[in-house]
Amino acid sequence: MPNAQNQAMMAAIKEDLTDVSAVWVVDYRGLNVKAVEELRRNIREADASMKVYKNTLVRIALKELDLANMDEVLEGPSAFVFCKNDPVASAKALTEFAKQNDKLAIKGGMMENSFVTADQFDAVASLPSREQLLAQIAGAISGVARGLAVSINGVPSGLAQAIKQVAEQKPAA
Repeated sequence: MPNAQNQAMMAAIKEDLTDVSAVWVVDYRGLNVKAVEELRRNIREADASMKVYKNTLVRIALKELDLANMDEVLEGPSAFVFCKNDPVASAKALTEFAKQNDKLAIKGGMMENSFVTADQFDAVASLPSREQLLAQIAGAISGVARGLAVSINGVPSGLAQAIKQVAEQKPAA
């Protein structure tokens, strides 16, 4: 029979896993307290949270919630980054921190209920952020709308110019 502490931790893990868009698994061995605090701050700024749970409990919770199997990365000391909204922002935050601190190893994770390897994580981290994508879409829509407005405005103005030229060519009656 599981003890009360493990049951409470299991409930917390399941709560963190509900409505999550991505879970990144990192190996934080060798990071000092100051570095871990900086990492947590960067992750919070990316609208995510980092928690340390037992791999076996996470494995059981994933199975019970019918989520992607991450057994491949659930080895050794692991910290879990839970992203509710934009997984790219948290992936970028982890990548930036890992560039400055070589002791952080990104193992992989889960995104949209699919297992993600470390290489696939790198591809996700290289994507533009949600805000950048929305800005690109808005720019594309704006360009199309501007072109349409210019085209629509060009028809009456072209007609007016044609009438003016015809009127100039014909002698006044």
